[in-house]
Amino acid sequence: MSETFRALRNPNYRLWVSGALVSNIGTWMQRVAQDWLVLTILTDNSGTAVGITTGLQFLPILFLGPWAGLVADRHDKRRLLLVTQTAMGLCALVLGLLVLSGAAELWHVYAIALALGVASAFDAPARQAFVSEVVAKGDIPNAVALNSASFNLARLAGPGVAGLIIAWVGTAPAFLINAASFAAVLLSIWRMKTDQLHPSARAPRGKRQVLEGVRYVRGRPDLVMILVLAGLIGTFGLNFQITNAMMATQVFGQGPSEYGMLGSIMAIGTLAGALLAARRGRFRLRYLVGGAVGFGVFAILASLMPFFWLYALALVPVGLAALTFLNSCNTSIQLTVEPQYRGRVLALYMAVIQGGTPIGAPLIGWIGTEFGARWSIGLGGLVALVAGLWALAAVRRGKLAMRDDAPAEDGGRDDRDAEAQGTDAQGTDADDVDGAGRRPAA
Repeated sequence: MSETFRALRNPNYRLWVSGALVSNIGTWMQRVAQDWLVLTILTDNSGTAVGITTGLQFLPILFLGPWAGLVADRHDKRRLLLVTQTAMGLCALVLGLLVLSGAAELWHVYAIALALGVASAFDAPARQAFVSEVVAKGDIPNAVALNSASFNLARLAGPGVAGLIIAWVGTAPAFLINAASFAAVLLSIWRMKTDQLHPSARAPRGKRQVLEGVRYVRGRPDLVMILVLAGLIGTFGLNFQITNAMMATQVFGQGPSEYGMLGSIMAIGTLAGALLAARRGRFRLRYLVGGAVGFGVFAILASLMPFFWLYALALVPVGLAALTFLNSCNTSIQLTVEPQYRGRVLALYMAVIQGGTPIGAPLIGWIGTEFGARWSIGLGGLVALVAGLWALAAVRRGKLAMRDDAPAEDGGRDDRDAEAQGTDAQGTDADDVDGAGRRPAA
């Protein structure tokens, strides 16, 4: 099997990634359908309402994230995922039935978005950290990249299919299909062979463990930089489900099929970025900083495109840069954080990358409504560009150094795996651990 797909040699990982692919297709269908429902059916093209809906969906992770990470560190992640995935499937089912019956109102969408956000807040750190238990440490970079590839392969298919379904029969079937898709990931988790997993050491019960996780991050300048960059880019830049909807309808006068197509076209870039990361199998800080800077530059260029198809094509490099940045962030945390802190650090990361959405999404939606969709995209790109250049300057001044606190978790086998892949035990080039070779998170 090609080194690009080496993590797929693991039977449990094959189950995990196949179930996630089906579920993610449904998730992307729901995202498109939810935005279209709010924007064109429940309101009169209100970007603010779409922003509020998105904000409510990510609000819980801002407040619950640190505690959700502690739950992931303390408990069996596989069992926790069975609960959270079931809860999210039920949210999609309820929304689908409300829309199908014609009873759906805007406050229903707000309430279900908030409930989905609560379930997602506990799901995200457990799901991210679980990857490190499914494969050996030497395969973690490849598994993280293939997870991104699966997610973005779904993104390639889901929005386009959702757009066609909405145009033909409305939004309700998209929600119901998403509800059904959760059965795939639940079945894949249930069928895993538990004796072939690599369970991490669980955090013992104690006092002030959430603060303990925060102190751990504060003692790691590399992690602080990741969280700052992720927070700024996530809050102001990664709002394309809102901005694409406004660009399609308000700027280019297009319908649901074209709107869904924008998400699929952007996924070409994100899928390419994920496959390139899987092929590299190594980690370098240049990908993190370069991804942030590149995202800013290409987002600004996209905001200036005069025609629909030029805008659509401009989304490909935007997606490539965004995925490069996010994948680098995730890989860094998976590899460099001690196992007993991994859930809490991932929760903090998810809190800043998604928790800023309750602030950023309504603001971006308001800017798009008041000043035009182009301004909302351009502002996000400018913030990302400035943040990326700040990080680049910090690296060049030698204020950041790479480190790896995470020991091999299966008796040294991972060290041998890494050596066989031409990397050191941390998964980076040996000459890359010098202050310019830190790892990022996702």
